[in-house]
This record gives sequence, structure tokens and C-alpha cells, in this order.
Amino acid sequence: MKKTSLKVSALALLVFAASCGKSGSNGQLVGDQTRSGYKAPLPIGMVYVPSGSYKMGASDEDIRGRNDATIHTVQIVGFYMDATEISNQEYRQFTNWVADSIANTILGNFKDNPDGTQRLDMSKKINWKDPELQDQLSSMFVPAELSGWGVKVRDASKLVYHYSSFNYAGSVQHPTESQAKYVNNFDVPAYPDTTVWIRQFAYSYNEPIAMQYFWFQGFNKYPVVGVNWKQCNAFCDWRTKLWRAEREHERQYFESRFRLPTEQEWEWAARGGRNEAPYPWGGPYIINKKGCYLANFKPQRGNYAADGGLYTVPVDWYAANDYGLKNMSGNVSEWTSSAYEGGAYNQMADINPNVGYDVQPGDAQWMRRKVVRGGSWRDVAYYLQVSTRDFEYQDTSKAYIGFRCVYQEVLPALSNRRVTSR
Repeated sequence: MKKTSLKVSALALLVFAASCGKSGSNGQLVGDQTRSGYKAPLPIGMVYVPSGSYKMGASDEDIRGRNDATIHTVQIVGFYMDATEISNQEYRQFTNWVADSIANTILGNFKDNPDGTQRLDMSKKINWKDPELQDQLSSMFVPAELSGWGVKVRDASKLVYHYSSFNYAGSVQHPTESQAKYVNNFDVPAYPDTTVWIRQFAYSYNEPIAMQYFWFQGFNKYPVVGVNWKQCNAFCDWRTKLWRAEREHERQYFESRFRLPTEQEWEWAARGGRNEAPYPWGGPYIINKKGCYLANFKPQRGNYAADGGLYTVPVDWYAANDYGLKNMSGNVSEWTSSAYEGGAYNQMADINPNVGYDVQPGDAQWMRRKVVRGGSWRDVAYYLQVSTRDFEYQDTSKAYIGFRCVYQEVLPALSNRRVTSR
């Protein structure tokens, strides 16, 4: 009996050892082995802005007397940023996707999910020139007799992007409340306001550029304008979903999202490592040794074309700063995620500082102000300075404001080990 008991005990130990051995731990503390081999994604079209510290604030005289950019040192965690402003061609990918998604919904093109639910089948290509299909999608068109052009045209006002966003910071600050309370739903018109070229320039003939700027392929590489702050956030959400869906399809991890930069991130990126310099290229001058202007703005006493561009110029014009970013000053001003408040610099933290605010129904108009940076083709040189703060109301669009996105991976940014290839 004693021998039999010993044999059973030895067999049990062997079974236990075999079961432990399946994980490769050999009974040792080796950590979770289910999430090894991660490779951070490299977002195409973006450049890496390293972690670092800089003196945020005015680099030159405050000629407006606002005193809203007091100098102090801050630390920024690194991130990826679009090397150029978002172009018309890139933004049209968004509006085309919205149009196709609405069309597929109307046509009932759905796929079944394993759990019994359904999802939209975006693999179905929409032939917008097909007369029969146009009849089925009649709600998305303006009839010829009402269009003003004498032909049937697609109704841009029907291109509405629906999305939800979770206010994680708000939920963390109120841990006893349901997280569902902090899920916000948005319905955002996707198409840019092309009429800004006419409405914002009274007693001026700008109809040709208003009718061509966004859709004509000759303007593919020009920065998208006529987009408000809400539309920029909607674009970021769509871009995130687009890339996340592909990575999930390839069973790859997705750790971040595209978003607008904070104004502090924007200034850090625009400086290109040139601490206290007034412009992305350094300074103090706005022309090079050959007498050529270094950005697209309003030089001299209003000779818009003196710098090579009467209005905007392609997003890849002019030399990049030391981080590889182009047109951080001039061409179009750029939306940031930050709320504008004149005394904000005196209240911020010194690591990743930012003042954000989600506008609520009934809020005063001044609470809708968002920071725009960089100056534009219609601004004088003062607004091109990387430290100059300006603002616009979040629900307005202009012919001189565009945007670019950032994408942040915290782990490599902690030691500035950026990903250069995959």
C-alpha cells in the first residue's frame, strides 16, 4: 500500500509539473506571456516630435498688450504629428467615406456579425454616376430644378458624421457616477463650408476659388479650410476608427487615437527644438539670405503674392523645421484642442499643461473660444511667431484656418525611442 501511495504521489507531481510547464514558467515568476512581441505602429505621413522641455511663452514684444503668454518652463511628452496640414485630398477621403456610409445604409448593405448583430458593409462600392442608383439615393441629391446649376447635384448638407466619445478625464474625477454619463454623442456636418471664400471677404470677387477650392483636383495638396473645430474632431475620430479597424483585422494592437494637439504641444513642435526662437526656422528674420520669404503670410504693406502665394499654397511648400514639420507658421492657422483663456498660463501644470473645456448647451459665447496657432496667408508676421496666441469660436469656420493631427504613444516617448520602421 505504501509503494502504491508513493507511485500515485509521484504521478500527481508529474501531472502538476506538466501542467505548469505548458506556460513555460517552470514554476518561476516570468510575467504575463500573452502580450509579448508588441511592435508600435508607425503612422504614415507623421513625424516624431520628441519629449523635452522648453520655455513656453512670448519670444518677442507683446504688441497687442494681451499679456496672455507669460514665460515659464514646461515638459512635454513626445508624440507624432502630421508633417503637413491636412490637405483637401485627405479631407475628401473623409467626406467620401461619410457619403458612402450613408448610401450603404439607405441601400441596406449590411454584414452579419458572429454574435447575431449586423455591421455596415463598406466593401460595397457606390457608383454615384449610375442614374438608377441616383434614383434609389434621391434623398442625397438636390434636384436639377432646385440646384441653381440646372443639373442634379449631391446635397452636401446630408453628409453628417455620427460618433460617440468617452470623456475619460471627467469620469475619473467623478468615480461614483456611471461611466455612461460621460459618453457624448455627436452629429457633425462633414463637408467644409466652401462659402467662406465669399462671406468673409466683402466687396471682393472670390466666386471662382469658392467653387473650385475643395473639390477640384488641382487643389489636392492645398490645406483644407472652412472646417470648424467640431469638424476637425470628427475627422480625428474617423481617422482613428479607420486605422483601428485595419489593425484589428490584422490582429494587431492599437494603443492610441488621432486628435488635435494641445496648444502647448503645438508650440513645442513648431519651435523644432529652437528654444526661445520666434519662428520655426529660428529668426529673427522672415526672409533668407537670398531675400526669399520663409512662409506664406501678408508681407510688406499687404502684397500677398510677394511670398509666392496669393491665397494658400500647397501643404508641402517651404522648408521644414528641425522636426520635419512644414508650414507651422503661415499658410493657414491651425486649430488646437485647447480652450482659450487669457490667464491660462498662470494656472497650468508644468508637465503636459493644457486647459480644455467641453462646451455645454447654454454656455456663454466666450466659453466657446478655442486656441488657433501659427498665423495664415492673410496675417502679418506677428501672428507667425510660434508663441503668439489667438482664438476663434469652435462652431465657426474660416478661409484661413485648417488643422493637423497628432498621435501619441507614451511608452517610447518616455525615453524618446521613436519608431522609424516596421
